[in-house]
Amino acid sequence: MDTMIEIFKKIDDVVWGPPLLILLVGTGIYLTIRLRLIQIFKLPLALKYLFKKDKDNKAKGDISSFAALCTALAATIGTGNIVGVATAMKAGGPGALFWMWIAAFFGMATKYSESLLAVKYRVVDKNGQMSGGPMYYIEKGLGSKFLAKMFAIFGIGVAFFGIGTFTQINSITTAVKLTFNVPIAVTAVILTILVTLVTLGGIKSISGVCEFVVPFMAVLYIVASLSIIVFNIQAVPDAVSLIIKSAFTPVAAMGGFLGATVKKAIQNGISRGVFSNESGLGSAPIAAAAAKTDSCVKQGLISMTGTFFDTIIICTMTGISLVMTGAFKSEFEGAEMTNLAFEQGLPIAGGEFILTIGLIFFAFTTILGWNYYGERCTEYLFGVKGIVPYKLIFICLVAVGAFLKLDLIWVIADIVNGLMAIPNLIGIIGLSGVITYETKEYFKKLEINKNR
Repeated sequence: MDTMIEIFKKIDDVVWGPPLLILLVGTGIYLTIRLRLIQIFKLPLALKYLFKKDKDNKAKGDISSFAALCTALAATIGTGNIVGVATAMKAGGPGALFWMWIAAFFGMATKYSESLLAVKYRVVDKNGQMSGGPMYYIEKGLGSKFLAKMFAIFGIGVAFFGIGTFTQINSITTAVKLTFNVPIAVTAVILTILVTLVTLGGIKSISGVCEFVVPFMAVLYIVASLSIIVFNIQAVPDAVSLIIKSAFTPVAAMGGFLGATVKKAIQNGISRGVFSNESGLGSAPIAAAAAKTDSCVKQGLISMTGTFFDTIIICTMTGISLVMTGAFKSEFEGAEMTNLAFEQGLPIAGGEFILTIGLIFFAFTTILGWNYYGERCTEYLFGVKGIVPYKLIFICLVAVGAFLKLDLIWVIADIVNGLMAIPNLIGIIGLSGVITYETKEYFKKLEINKNR
């Protein structure tokens, strides 16, 4: 097993080497410039759209824009925010959080762009459901069926072996075992049954669960994390200083922490940042394509807020809690490390229970979101006849995900995530002219209507 992990780690280092990191961040920088810092100047408008009910009942789509965002957030707000941040800091030190911020800032422009394209090029499948995402805008917009199929294949790979199953199931079962002493096998069976019941209902069933659970759990987790920060407020300046300093200088070994280089901080910060907010992966646009909207730009703006909430707010809360409490220096890793931060940081007993409950719901909704993403990729490749076999395989993988080794799980997840991002980023760059044109036209019309 150790030999296999080493082989996968070498593959991971190649996939997440400088070329992909440059492509990911470089695409975000390029789009940020072309869209004139849209993630700063249009964020207030995006938040306004998010919380304002759309009165247009005639808009095409399967679910509301808010439900589409919640489905996308369900797939992003999960173990990446709780376990991923801890894993990044374990390998790359506190500075990894800084590089998560950088990836997220430029990733907001990428998330806007890919969601815009998803709505613009979406289609209706034979079941009458909306289908969209990179596979469609790469084929219809860029004209490359090869890259579109590559994306869909890697998308199914991420759903099966990456974010969609193994990392989530393993994190839930481990956390429940540690906190409530429930056997891993029991939790795995219960999760498998619940996933089966919800996912067989399709996008409306999935989005209905996500629309209820995601906002509730996000608020609960933010309140708990803020409590740690407030009760340890004197440690905030030193924590922020260490995060920024560690982003540019090597971190020496301390406690159970083995030390980290700047390269490790950058690599782990960006890769875990992408794992968490999925900007550039091309997954969130699949949910965005199902939204009831007549404006691709408006949906792009709403989708952009997902990266803001996921990384700029929630990952930051986790990261600062890990640094302030010194949990990142412990011998623990993953959920155990974050569990320690909550246990030590909250002045009341039961901090670890809050974290475990949050992790259960976040990870569960992530499984639901990725089940849908993989389904749409399957439908693109094989038509609607491939959906039922896909779901059966997905459910089987959920059942076995609890029994795999954590190190191997995260390395496999990293590899398939990276491979999925490549065709998507090529598509976005190739269609950047379309993105810029649609954006300019939308805001031009908005200005004209405002002046009437």
